[in-house]
Amino acid sequence: MNRSNAFESFPPSRRHVLSFGARTLSIGAGAFGLTLPGLLHASSRATRPGGTTIEPRAKSVIVLYLNGGPSQLDMWDMKPEAPREIRGTFRPIPTNVPGTQISEHMPRMARLADKYTIVRSMTHDEPDHLRAGYWVMTGGRLTRPITAFSGVERRDHPHFGSVVAKHRPARGMPSFVVLPEFVSPRGVARPGQHAGFLGSPFDPYAVLSDPNLAAYDPGPIRGSLRTSPERLRTRRSLLSRIESASPLSERAVEADDLVGFRERAFDLVTSQGARDAFDVDRESPATRERYGRHIFGQSALVARRLVEAGVRLVQVNFVRRDNGRGGQGYDSHSAPGYPAHLPWARDELLPPTDQAFAALIENLEERGLLDETLVLLMGEFGRTPKFNKNGGRDHWADCYSLILTGGGLARGGVYGASDSTASTPTRDPVTPDDLLATVYSLLGIDHRRYMHDLQGRPFHLADGEPVRALLA
Repeated sequence: MNRSNAFESFPPSRRHVLSFGARTLSIGAGAFGLTLPGLLHASSRATRPGGTTIEPRAKSVIVLYLNGGPSQLDMWDMKPEAPREIRGTFRPIPTNVPGTQISEHMPRMARLADKYTIVRSMTHDEPDHLRAGYWVMTGGRLTRPITAFSGVERRDHPHFGSVVAKHRPARGMPSFVVLPEFVSPRGVARPGQHAGFLGSPFDPYAVLSDPNLAAYDPGPIRGSLRTSPERLRTRRSLLSRIESASPLSERAVEADDLVGFRERAFDLVTSQGARDAFDVDRESPATRERYGRHIFGQSALVARRLVEAGVRLVQVNFVRRDNGRGGQGYDSHSAPGYPAHLPWARDELLPPTDQAFAALIENLEERGLLDETLVLLMGEFGRTPKFNKNGGRDHWADCYSLILTGGGLARGGVYGASDSTASTPTRDPVTPDDLLATVYSLLGIDHRRYMHDLQGRPFHLADGEPVRALLA
């Protein structure tokens, strides 16, 4: 793909660890699977040389995942001159970057546009939530038969957080964390959210709990505070007996090695440093208000604490609970009162997103972390140019927008462009594969490295190419 070498504008200047493996063990307040020892096992392995890598610029990644599909036309690629049935009723406002406008309902982001880059030319061909989400999170195509209730499977490609956990493991902390819950509107975690064929050692540590609630509990790392040393020793002995008797032992990792990593896992769950990193109550009331006293804001604050403590990749999933856990997020197909235009986008989606993102990048910069922390604000696709008969927008993958900042990226620009209805890219298209190749490169991981599925077939980490014009 041909890409321009410059931006359009640029200024000076619950509670448990979810284990997808075969066994779980109750410890403290939650279920403790082999994910945590497995993560420690992963951390011990040095990355083997394999091809040329780009010098690392980022140490950590925070993914603010607006699952459901944020509308490019109502947020970052507005078309005020388009007909009403396309432009809607939201109006653009200027940002602090001359010539760049975004939605009036994101005023804090508008004041910080010089600190991030808008990509307006994301594109792929999967308008289905499960298939699109799988692609943007793994870089692979979901080819197996699926239904709306399909979940993760070991034959799947790994989430890029699991790839990072394998090749850039953390020390003394989980490498890959998901909060406040998995994307699971139907009650099962959608495909693409764990390590897939890389194996359970690289699954995420899942904090299935709302950090904005008094009952917030990030699982064993904090739950072990309520477990006596004697009970921990009993559970350690029980785990050893279960593993030695189980026919489903981890063949992907050396059995002898797991003994040591299991011991380190028990040490980790009683580590003061690990407990502190997950403990949002250690933040001042003013900081918590700054991020917003809602699930997305407080989850973003926990993410900042985690990368500061050494976690490599944190994914924060946006939650809008229409129907229980893992609700619809940004998936808004109808709007009561049309043409009043997406009242929940105005009231429930954009304000918490604006507040949490702005607070996060300001806070990262204040603490000297933005240059080494790559932040992505993204969904799996965008929304249709025209409103449907119910006053909402449907799925649209041909053209959508996302936000990138930190971690070695250029800031204050707009990359790529769309046509007059934001329905197709007109310049510098970027695919999910290109995006992942860029992320891997910023972390110093060669995206051309091979990984092998359960049948031994080789796959590149990402089949795209880094978008070098995005690099600082």
